[in-house]
Amino acid sequence: MRPLYSESDGRRVADHEKPGDPESFRSAWRRDYARLIHSASFRRLQGKTQVFPGHEGDFFRNRLTHSLEVAQIAKSIAIRLNAEHAAFKTEEQRLEPDIVEFAGLAHDLGHPPFGHNGEEALDECMQNYGGFEGNAQTLRILTRLEKKATLTPGGDYKPFRISGEDDRVGLDLSYRSLASILKYDAIIPERSMDRAGGSKKVMKGYYESDISLVADIKTHVVGEKYSGEFKTVECTIMDIADDIAYSTYDLEDVFKSDFLRPLDLFALSPKIYDAVVETINKRIKKQYPESTTTIRVSDVKEILHFVFFEIFRFGPDEEELTKNPKMTSEGRKMYLSVDAQERSQLLAENGYYRTALTSSLIQQFLGGVEVILHDEFPQLHKVRLDFDTFVTVEVLKNITYEAVIRDPALQVVEFRGKDIIKRIFHAIKADGGERLLPKDFREVYGQGDAVTRRRTICDFIAGMTDRYAVEFYSRLFGANGMTMHKPL
Repeated sequence: MRPLYSESDGRRVADHEKPGDPESFRSAWRRDYARLIHSASFRRLQGKTQVFPGHEGDFFRNRLTHSLEVAQIAKSIAIRLNAEHAAFKTEEQRLEPDIVEFAGLAHDLGHPPFGHNGEEALDECMQNYGGFEGNAQTLRILTRLEKKATLTPGGDYKPFRISGEDDRVGLDLSYRSLASILKYDAIIPERSMDRAGGSKKVMKGYYESDISLVADIKTHVVGEKYSGEFKTVECTIMDIADDIAYSTYDLEDVFKSDFLRPLDLFALSPKIYDAVVETINKRIKKQYPESTTTIRVSDVKEILHFVFFEIFRFGPDEEELTKNPKMTSEGRKMYLSVDAQERSQLLAENGYYRTALTSSLIQQFLGGVEVILHDEFPQLHKVRLDFDTFVTVEVLKNITYEAVIRDPALQVVEFRGKDIIKRIFHAIKADGGERLLPKDFREVYGQGDAVTRRRTICDFIAGMTDRYAVEFYSRLFGANGMTMHKPL
């Protein structure tokens, strides 16, 4: 079997480095990590919503803290596999935890303000101009929009050459690090009618304008002759780490917010359970094609009972109660119901209990990691959760999505965000509207054709934090907030 990493993995898009360059003691991946955490787009993640908007409280996670948690979980998986799995025992087959950590930190860079509704708004604005999707935007940020390097060496930082050729290379990262964030090996067509079935829904993948870049990434990682499905082992680790973080820490935020308590998860609308089951069964078909198992609502509730069994556990008092001949059956049910409610409230309100729950779940899920080996290309080993662990993670993740994120209280906020993004987009797109862009975006806008100009507007809005988008909108359309001194 080939080594897990090769010299070409560490090559960069601009490739300005020469033998003997300073800091040769640092690996290419460690330098990529440093470039990422010092970037503007990484900092801006602190102003983008994870579940609850940032103004709701300082406790709740945002995209930045979520990314830090995903990176830590992903790196823990890599370290554990190196220590315990036979496939990664030898030196030439050991995983590089720095690449896995990088992937976890970078995976959400492309998310626009206002979550999935923001993504839908920009995709609708970009219909027939290349579309918009968060993962595709992450690749674009890292390879085009961040201001670290250009193709022309020597420090003459201009986005376009005199010939009009785009000279930007973003952070100028190594090809293996870029491969670690390519979650979906699919081209998003420029025209929406060319999507599968002519669907106008957000399509996951990478932009058509990045076809040659992705081809270069694949060539440097697996070689020119490989033409199969492409997803690196580091990317699969990041992917499951994201699911684990989503399924546990987002639920912790839900309990802290008092939006739901653990016991509430057992008495949701039947439509919510049906939606959870439908989503999980679709995911099973995709992720575990060899499985014939179908999840039902009763399975969902059984898993919830397993996760929150402490709520229903009998203590010494309850044991004595069940033996008391004077207590009626109805009385026992009432007493136990009240006791379960109190335990549920304690778990939701007490930080020690919440932390203990999430910690135990993380450890359980990390123990459920398995590896499907690729016989020819170790770069494409697939790391996934075993089936039972996967279903548990999916139940918690989708319960949070259906019961909380899709709740009207949050949907009203996101819907308002969708309207804000569309109105900003159309204001800039109008005749003379490019004057609303900051100078650097205006420079790029002036160099492009119709598609490039739309993409530039999209890049500007996608990079906004939630608060900045509201503020920018207010400066355009609101009665308050007018100022000429605050920079764009």
